[in-house]
Amino acid sequence: METATLIIVLVIVLALFFDFTNGFHDTANAMATPIATGALKPKTAVLLAAVLNLVGAFLSTEVAKTISGGMIREDQISAAVFPAIIFAGLIGAITWNMLTWLLGLPSSSSHALFGGLIGATLVGVGFMAIDFGVVMSKVILPALIAPVTAGIIAFAVTKLAYVLTRRYDNKPDGRDGFRVGQIFTSSLVALAHGTNDAQKTMGVITLALITVGWQSPEQADPQTWVIFACAITIALGTYMGGWRIIRTLGKGLTDVKPAQGFAAESSTAATILASSALGFALSTTQVASGSVIGSGLGRRGSHVRWRTAGRIMIGWVLTLPAAGGVGALAALVVVWLGFWGIMIDAVLAVAIILFLYLRSRRDQVTAGNAMSEVAESGRAVKVKRNPPPTPRQRAVARAEARTRAAEQSAAKKAAKAAKAAEKSSSKDGGAR
Repeated sequence: METATLIIVLVIVLALFFDFTNGFHDTANAMATPIATGALKPKTAVLLAAVLNLVGAFLSTEVAKTISGGMIREDQISAAVFPAIIFAGLIGAITWNMLTWLLGLPSSSSHALFGGLIGATLVGVGFMAIDFGVVMSKVILPALIAPVTAGIIAFAVTKLAYVLTRRYDNKPDGRDGFRVGQIFTSSLVALAHGTNDAQKTMGVITLALITVGWQSPEQADPQTWVIFACAITIALGTYMGGWRIIRTLGKGLTDVKPAQGFAAESSTAATILASSALGFALSTTQVASGSVIGSGLGRRGSHVRWRTAGRIMIGWVLTLPAAGGVGALAALVVVWLGFWGIMIDAVLAVAIILFLYLRSRRDQVTAGNAMSEVAESGRAVKVKRNPPPTPRQRAVARAEARTRAAEQSAAKKAAKAAKAAEKSSSKDGGAR
């Protein structure tokens, strides 16, 4: 009993640490764009995101139910084995999160968690312990559909925003009012992030509690203390800022205006909130990327750099199998060595975390030196410095050209008439 309690405590601690890494890993999804456009100062942005992540974690538990009572068939797994499998899966997720954080890569924390759990379960138990129907319907399909949906919405909203404000076309900062709107929309993204990502850790802890009989299988909702613990942890992680990823998310990007940022954030928030209500455990990183690409395409004179977009998508594809591979290796150690395997995994996990953290100290990134630009997915969108004119601008230009031509014609006629008059006058003078 003491061994089982120790393992559950280790699972809870590791799950909360994953929640912490999820917080600082995904801060940029909500706050990179408003920081870039000057709508919010960097530290104000991360503080606001932290508070709203905390609030969002209390608004929904549907995603937690997907993990605690859907993806893994816990009734087919021994209570003596399952907590160790969850522990191994969390090691896979945290390792990938920390590595991508060190590299400043905007990967999906959600898919890292799913990959780690699936990989560990496959090695520790087998294929029958995973409900691939739920994985396909609530994880894979949303991952494919949500970014496209968000991109289409952002494209439409951007088009609408520019049509409604076209009187500002010739004014360099005529659409600055969207910066005020960005404060609201980026806050909504942070709130939506809390309703989706915080739930995943709640689901993992609930799954572990159900497995050892500390919670009834019929009670899929997380316990109150689990909700509070996960909400506070992801908020603390968000407040840390994830400046390394924010810097990467803003490197070498094209000019994205407040109207585009407003459209992208609105689309991201709407997609995540709808998915949370339906219990879809999607990636906020992918949704934010799709929104930024869609908003970029919605602005005149832009085109997609498909090579860059392809690199972003390759990163999405690698996350799940990479985390799954690490989770599978950790589970293999447990299968071979039992309880001592768990201890070895725990020591290795601490060593990996410390190594990656100390390695990051060589090149510290803070709010002071992080690049305040927009999202990495924005690199897939190139906006021309001199976009082609709108139909209205072309009509105005044609009218102005006709007016200039008429004025020039009138001036020529007047000059010709004056010259003729002068010539006539000189003849008359000579005759006298």
